[in-house]
Amino acid sequence: MGLKTIWKDYKVLIVMIPSLGLVHWGWFYIKSSPIFQVKTEDFDQLSDGITGLENSNFKTTVKIS
Repeated sequence: MGLKTIWKDYKVLIVMIPSLGLVHWGWFYIKSSPIFQVKTEDFDQLSDGITGLENSNFKTTVKIS
């Protein structure tokens, strides 16, 4: 089995496995970047706003025609 036969028979695997590995590594790198990290102060303010809505008399109406 020569190199040409291996490339012909396993072309998809040879291309896709390294591609998937690089995509997952890139996604991990992007997620761990400090630019994309949510600050806890912003998250706390958002959660306070959500709990404020739950305790209010805010009602929604849905009209079904």
